[in-house]
Amino acid sequence: MRHAILTAMLLAAPLVSAEVTVIQNGTIYTVTKGTFRGSIVIRDGKIADVGEKVMTPGGARVIDATGKHVIPGIIDAHTHIALDSINESSVSVSSMVSVAEMLNPESISIYQALAGGVTACNSMHGSANSIGGQNVVFKMRWGADARGLIFDKAKPSLKMALGENPKRQGSPQGLQIPGLSSPQNLRYPGTRLGVEDVIRDAFTRARAYQREWKDYEARRARGEKLLPPKRDLELEPLVEVLEGRRLVHAHCYRADEILMLIRVFDDFNIRGVTFQHVLEGYKVAKEIAERGHYASTFSDWWSYKVEAYDAIPYNAAIMHRKGVLVSLNSDDAGGAELMRRLNTEAAKVVKYGGLSENEALAMITINPAKQLAIDQWVGSIETGKDADLVIYDKHPLSSYARVEKVFIDGRQYFDRDEDLSRRPKFEAEKEGLRKKMLDQQKQAAPQNRRPS
Repeated sequence: MRHAILTAMLLAAPLVSAEVTVIQNGTIYTVTKGTFRGSIVIRDGKIADVGEKVMTPGGARVIDATGKHVIPGIIDAHTHIALDSINESSVSVSSMVSVAEMLNPESISIYQALAGGVTACNSMHGSANSIGGQNVVFKMRWGADARGLIFDKAKPSLKMALGENPKRQGSPQGLQIPGLSSPQNLRYPGTRLGVEDVIRDAFTRARAYQREWKDYEARRARGEKLLPPKRDLELEPLVEVLEGRRLVHAHCYRADEILMLIRVFDDFNIRGVTFQHVLEGYKVAKEIAERGHYASTFSDWWSYKVEAYDAIPYNAAIMHRKGVLVSLNSDDAGGAELMRRLNTEAAKVVKYGGLSENEALAMITINPAKQLAIDQWVGSIETGKDADLVIYDKHPLSSYARVEKVFIDGRQYFDRDEDLSRRPKFEAEKEGLRKKMLDQQKQAAPQNRRPS
């Protein structure tokens, strides 16, 4: 009941919108065009002007950001939030399913992410499959329906996974099949070798399927009358990958498996893949960079499973210096616990690796935007881009910094002061609903008793 009531209250919260809004006199971190004290003009959901000195249009809503800090909206390249279902574990290749069908606009994690300055994320299929399902990129437009959340301009993508996660689906510990004395595999693959085989086999079949359709289209263009090939919903997304129309996000940990997948992608001429987690990426950063692949990693997680034993906190900085485009992600699922402090996660690359403050901010703004192919619209503060902005009360990389306001498409979706001022009213309303429910239960109780 508590979650339902809180969701209803927050959904009822009004969104602040104005035709023109000006954020004045703040320290602006554009990420791509330098840092300076200045102002931002927002018009029709876009950044109309930004600079040290800008004209304030008449009648504009003015926000005084003196002493405040403004950054582009944070983008999380790897989450599982707001999804009612993540994995389809029954098959090794589940490229036909899409988590967009499971997007829950009432998930409180959306509002929690907003409170941490996150304005967009890539919510992905799980990692139980060698080739998993289709992901969804959405903005934290709290109060919108599922379709209204989705970032339509984002390039479609697909999840893949290596290592323990997909292979343990084929080798569950202690599974007993009646009539047999030893544990049996649920499905193929049950080994790391099998994971590679599944991936190669799937893309080989997709390439044959692609040729079949191209041959059909060519013959039809010549005027031949023939039936089209049978559609295969498993292979169609893989053909899109082969043709560069769908991105790949590949869950991985170990250097040997990262190299394996790089070679598979070489054989199928697949580029621009984002390796997710990639905790041993520092060992093979040169190979990742040479192929134009990307890396989305954790700031300092290690030893939480055997595959993560060789992880180091310098991973992001080393890969960056080797020429890899790197982002930092949360991998949050049920709640937005880590997403709410991705700014301080980014600060860790200053400590572990000596990167600059701007390089650190890039890893949670423009870099993930590039990995998701949405950098044309978001990821930096530039004229013409979506007005996705976050105002902090202190330096955004400080552990003491708090988000004060968040704008998405020029609309104010979060205000810390308004949130705090509404809480007593919401608590009173919640208590009233609780008492009403208890009274209804007491009134109904005698009718439910059995006669003595």
